[in-house]
Amino acid sequence: MKRLFRRVINLYVDGFRSMTVGRSLWAIIIIKLFIMFAVLKLFFFPDLLSENYYSDAERAEAVATELTQR
Repeated sequence: MKRLFRRVINLYVDGFRSMTVGRSLWAIIIIKLFIMFAVLKLFFFPDLLSENYYSDAERAEAVATELTQR
């Protein structure tokens, strides 16, 4: 079992090591994911709970109310 796990890891390590075009594609994918999750979250998804409620108890109550009433 341990040997099989090691062979699978070596397969992926050797595959990534021998990539040429794939490295640039992975770089593009990582940059794109960073833009999607970091930048877009900052501008388009504000933290409404911290803006509308002052304590953790109020936030918890608001979330529980929204989940149970829908």
